[in-house]
Amino acid sequence: MNTTVLMKYVAALVALAICSACGSSSAVAPSTAVNGMLVTAAHANLSALRHYVPIVPDRHAKPKIFEYIINYYDSYAGIFDYPKSDRQIGTINDVGGQGCTNVLHGYGRKTFWIVAGASQITKYEVPDTPIKTLAVSVGAPSSCAMNRVGDLAVGILYGSGGGDVVIFQHQSGSGTVYTTPLAREYFDGYDNHGNLFADGFSGGSAFELIELPKGSSKFQTIATSNTVKFPGSVQWDGKYLAVTDQLADAIYQYTVSGTAAKLEGTVSLAGAGDCAQTWIAVGVVFCADAGNEDGEVYNYPAGGSAVAVFTGNFDLPLGVVAAKK
Repeated sequence: MNTTVLMKYVAALVALAICSACGSSSAVAPSTAVNGMLVTAAHANLSALRHYVPIVPDRHAKPKIFEYIINYYDSYAGIFDYPKSDRQIGTINDVGGQGCTNVLHGYGRKTFWIVAGASQITKYEVPDTPIKTLAVSVGAPSSCAMNRVGDLAVGILYGSGGGDVVIFQHQSGSGTVYTTPLAREYFDGYDNHGNLFADGFSGGSAFELIELPKGSSKFQTIATSNTVKFPGSVQWDGKYLAVTDQLADAIYQYTVSGTAAKLEGTVSLAGAGDCAQTWIAVGVVFCADAGNEDGEVYNYPAGGSAVAVFTGNFDLPLGVVAAKK
C-alpha cells in the first residue's frame, strides 16, 4: 500500500470514501485512500463558465444534456455538455465522490444527487443549483441510487454503519438503515423491478454482490458466474444488471435469478486507466477515470476504444452522472 498517497488524502478529505479498495500489490493496482480506507483501484498517476439560460426559452429546442465528472471527496465536480462539446463548461464546488439521478439509465430529468460533505448528500437542479440536502447519520456515504418511485438509496463506506445502506423514501426524512453482509459498500443500483443491488468487500476483503429484493428488509448475497476482480458501478442498463470491474476495465452484464447472477456479456473499456463510477446513458457509457485523470465516453453496449475524452480540471475522478434540463 502506498502510504504517502494514503496520507495525502487522509489530510485532504474529511470523512468520505468511495469507489474501491485494494489488496496486495501482486493482485491489484496501487490504491489511494481517505481516512485510511482504500478508495480506488487506480494507479496514483495524479499527473468555468456558468451555463447561460435565456430569459425566453426556445420551446422547440431539444433538452440540454449535461454530464458531471465528480472528483475526490469534498472537492468539486466538472460540468460538461457532450455531445455538444467535450470541454468543461462549469464547476460545482464542495462535492466529491459519486452521483446518481432519477432514472435507472439514460439522462436524468432535471435533478441529480452528489455526495457532499462527510455525512450528507445534496440534490441539484440542472445544471448546478443546490435545492436539498439530506443528512446521513451512520457513516461516510459512498454511493447513491434511485428507483422509479423516487426513493434514494445511499451506501455507507465506513463509520458506525460501514457496509450499510440507508434508504430515504421519496428522498426525504432521516432514512431507514439496512445492514448488509458487506464490510464496506462501494456502489449500488436498482433494477427495473425495484430490487436494490450493491457491491463492495466482505469482511475477508473479497468482492461481494448483494441484493435487497423489493419488499424485503434483508439483503442477500448474490453469486456471480465469473470472477469480479474489483467492485465497480452497479446499474440497470435496460436489459441486464451491469457491474463494472475496475481492474478488468470491463462491464459485466448479468441476468439474476434467485441468488445467482449469470454472465451474459462483457463490455470492454479499452484504454481505460480505472473507471471508478460509470454511467450508462443512451447508446454510450460515461467513465470517471481515476487512472487516466479524465472523463471518457464509450459506445454501449459495443464498448471498445473511447469515442471521446473530456478535457477540463480533474483531480482523482471518482464519480459520473448525466442529466438533462
